[in-house]
Amino acid sequence: MDEYESLSHTRWDCKYHVVFIPKCRRKALYGDLRRYLGELFRKLAAQKESRIEEGHLMPDHVHMMIAIPPKYAVSQVVGYIKGKSAIHLARVYAERRRNFVGQHFWARGNFVSTVGRDEEVIREYIRNQEQADARLEQLNLWR
Repeated sequence: MDEYESLSHTRWDCKYHVVFIPKCRRKALYGDLRRYLGELFRKLAAQKESRIEEGHLMPDHVHMMIAIPPKYAVSQVVGYIKGKSAIHLARVYAERRRNFVGQHFWARGNFVSTVGRDEEVIREYIRNQEQADARLEQLNLWR
């Protein structure tokens, strides 16, 4: 956190915790698609001069901590990543999957929170999200 990024007239450290889901919260992020999306998200973020610091693809949602320069709006970068990845997935996977909804893969909207001083807490939360969900599902079995 002591290292700041720089643009021509700006020093910055803007990181955001972002969560978004596939349409109808379908558990579509399995197997090959899951491994493939991580690299695709990193490439798309780099095209907007952003960097994914931490990320985890859950079966039904995406968590990421992303550094975005102040010259871009967070919604602009997240919308770009969601839009371009949906188009790419439609081209690559649409013919193999019968229930694939084409270029409308992601649901509208997302959750965004600034990271600030809690960077390490957010990183730990993203890393351990899968284990936390598994524990919660185990607890719900007893209801």
